[in-house]
Amino acid sequence: MNPTFTEDNPIPYSRLVFMGTPDFAVPSLNALLEAGEKVAAVYTQPDRPKGRGQKLTYSPIKEKALSHDLVVFQPPSFKERKAVDQLAELKPDVLIVVAYGLILPRTVLDLPAWGAINVHASLLPRYRGAAPIQWAVINGETETGITTMRLDSGMDTGDMLLRETEPIQDNDTALSLHDRLAGKGAQLLLHTLEFLRQGTLESIPQDHSLATYAPPLKKEQGEIPWGRSVKEIDCLVRGMTPWPRAYTFFKGKRLIVHQAVPDPSEREGIPGTIFSLENGLIRVHTGQGVLAISEVQLEGHKRMSAAELIRGFSFQVGERLGR
Repeated sequence: MNPTFTEDNPIPYSRLVFMGTPDFAVPSLNALLEAGEKVAAVYTQPDRPKGRGQKLTYSPIKEKALSHDLVVFQPPSFKERKAVDQLAELKPDVLIVVAYGLILPRTVLDLPAWGAINVHASLLPRYRGAAPIQWAVINGETETGITTMRLDSGMDTGDMLLRETEPIQDNDTALSLHDRLAGKGAQLLLHTLEFLRQGTLESIPQDHSLATYAPPLKKEQGEIPWGRSVKEIDCLVRGMTPWPRAYTFFKGKRLIVHQAVPDPSEREGIPGTIFSLENGLIRVHTGQGVLAISEVQLEGHKRMSAAELIRGFSFQVGERLGR
């Protein structure tokens, strides 16, 4: 049953609990606050050690929440009854979940009067999972989007609420697409809440036979397979930006490829072979086509342009990149 909006009951729920962790969730929390929503508390993952000093660091959502004097909770999980009881004491009417990163058991999902609404960065049922933006770019998709959904006990399997598409540009990285989708997700969340209040929000079951998955990325998945086409490699480089980054090897040292584009040259050669160092670009043969590398980082050195690398290291035409 959906809540009904009336003049006597202009806000059928007034206590939202927000759950999120990374940068992607920040625009959604910010949009709720700017819209005057009452956020009773914010849940985010525990502080994590970061950097060389392994200093405990707040999540982006915790920083945003504290800047607005919101109450913050950081349970490591909801397996213990104490964490569930703590949430129950807040008497949430709705849970808003945006890239939280923790599994919510049925005992949590049953707490809010009007359920749990999730903002997911794909057009469900495609790309369920933790890294939908990255995999959409890596797989060469031309379109993705945002879906708001009702959470259930499965992984992104709940009924869909609202969806909005977003084109993927030829030069999009996972970062640039992430930023656009984060903003779009925030606005779609506000529309979802508006329709929920009006009692006009429809739940649409997913077609599970069409589901695809976007598991978390691993560093080793960034190694460039030079035998594949330049289009596939270009998508990999862009999809692995800003993390974990695409890379190859030069004389046994890891070489991160920060920026590269397909080269219009139709020359053919052994995949991974450098065939040109002209104009400050490292042009490399792939299984089909040529990749022009413009920005890199050699193991043990700072990020630099390909031109700087060419000047400072013994790169030669005919050498091979890779293991």
